[in-house]
Amino acid sequence: MNKPASQMPPLALIAGPTASGKSALALRLAEATGGVIVNADSAQVYRDLRIVSARPGPDDEARVPHRLYGYRDGAEACSAGVWAADARAAIADVHRSGRLPILAGGTGLYIRTLIDGIAPVPPIDPDVRSAVRAMRVADAHEALTREDPEAAARIRPSDTMRTARALEVLRSTGRTLKDWQRDKAGGIGDAVALAPLILLPPRDWLHARCDSRFDEMFSEEGVAEVSSLLERNLPLAAPVMRAIGVPEIAAWLRGEMDREEAIRVGRTSTRRYAKRQYTWFNHQPPAVWPRFREALEGLRIDQALAALTDSVG
Repeated sequence: MNKPASQMPPLALIAGPTASGKSALALRLAEATGGVIVNADSAQVYRDLRIVSARPGPDDEARVPHRLYGYRDGAEACSAGVWAADARAAIADVHRSGRLPILAGGTGLYIRTLIDGIAPVPPIDPDVRSAVRAMRVADAHEALTREDPEAAARIRPSDTMRTARALEVLRSTGRTLKDWQRDKAGGIGDAVALAPLILLPPRDWLHARCDSRFDEMFSEEGVAEVSSLLERNLPLAAPVMRAIGVPEIAAWLRGEMDREEAIRVGRTSTRRYAKRQYTWFNHQPPAVWPRFREALEGLRIDQALAALTDSVG
């Protein structure tokens, strides 16, 4: 029998698109409650990308404890399942210390995997994976349309990763990914008293912050981070090489774009990424999760902080 929510350990969650103010609000909540911030952003797990991923800086990390930030090398792909296992351990450790864990980030797949669990899909046959990953995305999506029409209808034809994943799971296991997902396990949603807040600020405000965010990525320090990554000759398909900002800065460093074009393309990529996150967080989390739709400025920050503080008791 599940414990009543009042007897479960609390977990605060601050989620939303990039540049929506998650980190600043998490910092305020941690200071107000004596909490510990736990990262839920896929780019911020990599130690290679502090500036480009907008990871909390040394001053912020000195103010309150931060966990799972910059703890993995860029050569190691960090899947949602791997991160969720690390997050479960970090959250349990914070609970044992008697403090409030504050999950903050914008990677919806990470958050959903941690809360709801992960499908126990067995390892994919290497030959199947190689064959699927070698296909053009248009051909892979066409094959998926024939073999799993329901999945193909859910996935954009241009979505290389999701198309390949659905097709390789089907061909390797004989079951659709959706079928596997019915058997999810390992989620902590039933074991914590979750206090979520989804940040969905006005789009014009968010887009202006996205532009400013990319300009900060293109600073001398951000360029140095990408230059160091290029020197390592990591595969272009590695997640750290596909993080927002890296491809555009890399293209400029290789002489494939001038600086003005790289900034224009990078700003556009950042806004598009924020738009996808905005749509996901607006529709995918449970409807009962509160959505905060104001710009996090001035008194609005105090309002959001008060809402979270009340929720975690």
